[in-house]
Amino acid sequence: MAKRHPLKITVIKKLSSKEVYGHPLPEVSETMTAYCDRLETGQEFQVDESGAMPAGFCTWAWHDIYPAVTGLRFGGNFPWMKKEGIIISCCSDGARPVFFRIERVG
Repeated sequence: MAKRHPLKITVIKKLSSKEVYGHPLPEVSETMTAYCDRLETGQEFQVDESGAMPAGFCTWAWHDIYPAVTGLRFGGNFPWMKKEGIIISCCSDGARPVFFRIERVG
């Protein structure tokens, strides 16, 4: 059985549609917050060897970053990253994206 590694996920940046596109998107409800309201910049989450989604993490973001999480958990690396055991990834919310630093720990 392949060794499984624990990970740390850190929220590193949140963007609004205005920051991404240069203007608010008319398709996005004005009653919604400009930024993701599920996660906060600087927030950290631990992923244990089981690979289960951490409590309080956004289900949609988890779905988007899960391939990177799985790769790192099983010892994989990403050749475009200067340091092994780390990746920068994001959720696919085109109106309010959130960016994550995912790294192997321990």
